[in-house]
Amino acid sequence: MAILATKLFVPSPRSTALPRGRLIEQLTRGRESGRGLTLVSAPAGFGKTTLFSEWIAQLRRQDPQLRIAWLSLDSSDNDPVRFLGYLAAAIHSLNTSSFPDDRDVRLSAEATLTSLLNDLSRDPEPMILFLDDVQVVENPSVRDAIAFLLDHKPPQLHVALASRSDPLLPLARLRASGTLTELRAAELRFTLDEASFFLNEVMGLALSPEDVAALETRTEGWIAGLHLAALSADASSDASAFVDAFTGSNRYVIDYLVEEVLHRASPHVREFLIRTAVLDRLCGPLCDAVTGGTGSTQMLEFLERANLFIVPLDDRRQWYRYHHLFADVLRSRLLVDGPAQVAALHSLASEWYENNDLPDEAVRHALEAADFPRAARVIEATIPGVRRSRQDATLQGWLAALPDDAKKRRPVLRVFSAWFSLIAGDLPSVDRQLSEAERLLAATPDGGARAHDSEPGVELLTLPVTIELYRASLALAMGNRAGIKHHARRALDAAAPEDHLGQGAAAGFLGVASWADGELEAGVAAFARSAKSLRVAGNLTDALSTTMVIADMLLTLGRLREARTMYETALQQSMEHGNGGRPTADLHAGLSDVLRERNELPLAKDHLAASTALGDIALSHEHRYRWFVAMAGVLEADGESDLALDSLAHAEQHYRRGFFPDVRPIGGLRARVLIRQGRLAEARAWVEEQKLSCTDPPDYLREFGHLTLARLLIAEHSAEKLPGSSLDGARELLDRLLVAAESGGRTGIVNEVLMLQAIALHTQGETALALVPLERAIAQAEPEGYVRLFVDEGASMLAVLRNAAGAGVQQDSVRRISRAFRKTDAALHPDQPDESLSERELHVLRLLATELSGPQIARELFVSLNTMRTHTKHIFLKLDVSSRAAAVRRAEALGLI
Repeated sequence: MAILATKLFVPSPRSTALPRGRLIEQLTRGRESGRGLTLVSAPAGFGKTTLFSEWIAQLRRQDPQLRIAWLSLDSSDNDPVRFLGYLAAAIHSLNTSSFPDDRDVRLSAEATLTSLLNDLSRDPEPMILFLDDVQVVENPSVRDAIAFLLDHKPPQLHVALASRSDPLLPLARLRASGTLTELRAAELRFTLDEASFFLNEVMGLALSPEDVAALETRTEGWIAGLHLAALSADASSDASAFVDAFTGSNRYVIDYLVEEVLHRASPHVREFLIRTAVLDRLCGPLCDAVTGGTGSTQMLEFLERANLFIVPLDDRRQWYRYHHLFADVLRSRLLVDGPAQVAALHSLASEWYENNDLPDEAVRHALEAADFPRAARVIEATIPGVRRSRQDATLQGWLAALPDDAKKRRPVLRVFSAWFSLIAGDLPSVDRQLSEAERLLAATPDGGARAHDSEPGVELLTLPVTIELYRASLALAMGNRAGIKHHARRALDAAAPEDHLGQGAAAGFLGVASWADGELEAGVAAFARSAKSLRVAGNLTDALSTTMVIADMLLTLGRLREARTMYETALQQSMEHGNGGRPTADLHAGLSDVLRERNELPLAKDHLAASTALGDIALSHEHRYRWFVAMAGVLEADGESDLALDSLAHAEQHYRRGFFPDVRPIGGLRARVLIRQGRLAEARAWVEEQKLSCTDPPDYLREFGHLTLARLLIAEHSAEKLPGSSLDGARELLDRLLVAAESGGRTGIVNEVLMLQAIALHTQGETALALVPLERAIAQAEPEGYVRLFVDEGASMLAVLRNAAGAGVQQDSVRRISRAFRKTDAALHPDQPDESLSERELHVLRLLATELSGPQIARELFVSLNTMRTHTKHIFLKLDVSSRAAAVRRAEALGLI
């Protein structure tokens, strides 16, 4: 992205500026007291920029080594990527190591800001960043970026903002925290003494105290008004008469004064001023192009010497701008000549900017001139660069400003207009525009004359692929999974071997559709292909981000170990790559959830902490909710169910419906926690809201909800809320879910269904029959490392495991899972008395596991046979068994011996 250097130049103090010692002292005191933010907020013409330039000059006199950065904002900076590019360039002047890789700026505000602030935080030297004209920032994403900068900046960085209005930032919180220094119009207004000094000493007038007071009152200390008044009074033969005539509202005062200034100017100067008023920035060659003359460089130098409201933008006096108010009045005068004249000047400016490789300004002036053919041509030529830098907001604004006729013969513009229509939800318009683009392409014979105006280039070459991808997006928006696959395959067929981004996107769409259809093996393969293409294209961040998606499917497939390995590999690569925390923070959160399932809770917490350490902003918008879901799982495992519900509430706030199917809805996770808490009515409310019934046919996208319903029915039966027939309904539902999961190869779901079948059977008293599904679930799940799958079901699952231990089923596996129950219970209730075996009873139990007879055990313990039998009876009661052999098997399963 090209950087216009003049936006980064610190304005030089004006020779006619009045020293503002009292204000400089306030600014300095605020900075030295540790307040990290300065805000100067006042309407135009109150000297905000001049005040900052004077403060900077004083700071540099006091500390020549102090690092200072400046950024003048304008309306173009409402594009988040453009703003971040300029902000990065400004901060780079503070810390030369802080300029991010250009891919960081393209990827996200979060990644860029995190990278910049991390670099600055390692530099202990004080520094100041000035942002001028903050009022032009209207894009919420840019405002969020500034707010993040203020919230997370290192203490050695001071930020100073100048704005015509209060920026939409958390000012109340900053005031309350004591980190904000504010100056407003009331402080910036000239006092009577300052007005007198400015008018008589700086501007060289000889006004009486009465005249000064009159002007100060009528301008209300408004600095620009006093400046204009001084210029007019200087030209008047009778200054007192001028002051007497100086009446009326500010609007009339401004009109009168500017008329006086323009009237005093020579016709040549006046013509130059008015014709160049269409320009936001001025330089000699540009002004020559607009005025059709020569000598503009010398004219700009003359205007500066004459104090005709022109402000230098660089220290070499090459670029300037008019004072904002002065420019507004000049433009109003220009309109007198008619819109055609204004359009012609904008068109000349557009041509100059295009010829000098400044396409942003070329497009803006072409649109102002209503020269839509030129605008369309420049926009189309600029699209590759705009897309690479991801300035989507800029491109969207340009295309919205172009009338349909200007895009009629340009298929490239048609296609990208269709994409923005899709974003806006105008689905019928998407299909129409894509079809029009296809007709234009089809009407161009090979080697023949083109039937359209789009220039040859990479965008035109790959347009057939782009059209199919956008049609796949349209199918996704409409819930047409067959359409997604159809167009994704067509995109793959159309993509050239070297079009790795096109191939990666197409494979990703195939993966999404397969996932939503429950074809998870195909989904894993498609996303793996997508990741491979993205890597070859150089987009490692997006390639690594597919890890979360593939891991979700692997867990459903029952391949927990593979999911863990994949996360660990991707995490290592992401940390080595370094990208401001992306996607490292997301990968930490995803891996944490896998480790929680393995009951490795300390390690799971470590990864959540590592994700947090990278900063909230390092989590992507699409995957941010995962951190809160993972934290909820850890909190519930620690017995903090209410806190887990709070975390899930945060997850819901951060969830963004994107391309991926919502196969594990956060509301369902919340319902499961409520079921385990016994808050069954609240859980049933969610089930009813989702219109879930135990007679529903199996549907992969509703599978999670149906499994939640099955848990609810079992819990309601146990709580005697519903008759036994409801549990029969749960068993029938689980039978259907099992068949569907088995046919889809979703082993993870199969294991969950088998476990719930075992609990349901045990709840109905069919304890022997319950061992059949339990044994199969353990045989498949436990070797993969699944633990919380069983432990999270609590007492109902523990009862089934005890029955299995007594029956000698899967003894080693049952013992490991039961040990996890004991560890969890001990962690949650460390001081709570329970019916666990005493040390004496444990000693007896260990002897029962030997071949010693009862009398021999009594002699070993030095107790009577009756006492030994009493201990044995207590052991049997606590282990819920009726024989010595069953007690030994249960003890081994529970890890007691």
